[in-house]
Amino acid sequence: MKRAILAATLALVALTDKGAAHEFWIDPQDYTIAEGDVLLGDLRVGQEFSGASMSYLPRNFVTFDVLSGDRSFVVEGRLGDIPALSMPDLPDGLAVVVHETTRNRLAWTDWERFFNFAVHKDLGDVVALHEARGLPQENVIENYYRFAKSLVAVGDGAGADRRVGLRTELVALANPYTDDVSGGLPVQLWYEDELQADYQIELFTRDAAGAVTITYHRTDAAGVALLPVAPGMTYMVDSVFLAPLEPTADSDAIWATYWANLTFTVPQ
Repeated sequence: MKRAILAATLALVALTDKGAAHEFWIDPQDYTIAEGDVLLGDLRVGQEFSGASMSYLPRNFVTFDVLSGDRSFVVEGRLGDIPALSMPDLPDGLAVVVHETTRNRLAWTDWERFFNFAVHKDLGDVVALHEARGLPQENVIENYYRFAKSLVAVGDGAGADRRVGLRTELVALANPYTDDVSGGLPVQLWYEDELQADYQIELFTRDAAGAVTITYHRTDAAGVALLPVAPGMTYMVDSVFLAPLEPTADSDAIWATYWANLTFTVPQ
């Protein structure tokens, strides 16, 4: 019954307040490239797997790397470059692009929008959490941080995703370019170095025509969700965590959100 109520609430929020959540993701121009080609990709912020391309601005990120096998390559660029990701000469295998943003700040002037966002992302009973801390519902200030990964096949695409130590992180437990994922692709969710059981994962599926479908899934006791995937589709996986902050001034943030994101495609 609880799951049914949550599903109905999520559907209502999706219809009434889509502006409450903006995902951040790595969007390669091509998820499968030949060895020797340049890996190009955008950093995007938006909704429903569609969003604006962000410039290469070092002040906006802590980490921007491409991992391949046991090697790590720092993404370098010129200030303001679009696309922000341009990486030549990657070796054959699975490339894992990793991006961690610096702190961003948001003031929610409308409590209902903050509440709807929390319901959409399944962040818990924010009304009770707010009241327990004696916080006002006006001008809710939030700090937010993004932790994004993307899987790209270079050449044969052989290799595996791995835990890279982000504060919150989604790890693909199968390679969508080389493994049989007809029964689903398992992903594992981490937060603060702990596996996250019974936690919501949002899956965005985009077809070749650009149509996007959104579904919701939950992790099992091992922090794993088996996601339904199909050839020819591109995927974004997203999960959000909420943590309290202790303000010392009225202008300080009272909540922090930490966003895990993973993009990949399943070839035809």
